[in-house]
This record gives sequence, C-alpha cells and structure tokens, in this order.
Amino acid sequence: MTVVVRIESERIRDWETFHTVFAESFGFPAFYGRNMNAWIDCMTYLDDIGAGMTTVHCEPGRVVTLLLEHAAAFATRCPEQYAALVECAAFVNFRRLESGGTAVLALAFS
Repeated sequence: MTVVVRIESERIRDWETFHTVFAESFGFPAFYGRNMNAWIDCMTYLDDIGAGMTTVHCEPGRVVTLLLEHAAAFATRCPEQYAALVECAAFVNFRRLESGGTAVLALAFS
C-alpha cells in the first residue's frame, strides 16, 4: 500500500504556517518543537507506529510520499522553507541509511 500525504503549500506563507501545515498533515505530537530539527525527528519515524511521532505511517521497508501541491509557486513565495523541506527530507533518509535502515520519505511535486 502506498501512503501519500498531500501538502497544501498555498497555505504556507512563513515558518509558522509551514510548521502548522506539517503538524496537521502528519499528526505530529503536541510536544513538536516547530523547527526543522523537530521536523526531521518526527519524519524519521514514519515506519514506527510505536514511536508516537506521527499519525501517518508506512510499513517498515516502505516509504511515505509527500506530495507538495503547487510546488513551483511555493518555491517562489517561500524559497527558504522550500529549500529546507528538500534538504531536510534528504537528511531524514540519509540519517536512516547511515544507521543501517532504509529510506522512508519520498517527495513528489505538482
């Protein structure tokens, strides 16, 4: 089963709205720190239901696809947040691969 989470990027205008959209879309816990280190921590555990870091999950060895809607407009409107999203998604997978795991997050743009 493929898990796809649609991100309505037109709702993102700044860091505050970035973290609100992702917290809502992925069901981050109440203690989510609303910064990119906390974002990375939450996204690293997409295949670990017991971790309690998200309400979105995939089976171990599978990936969650983050579908960024209106990606070009988002990149133009919020270049810092767009670049951080791409870089931090790559870091989530790098972190997992470095510890002997598998990639867990894919990005798709529309």
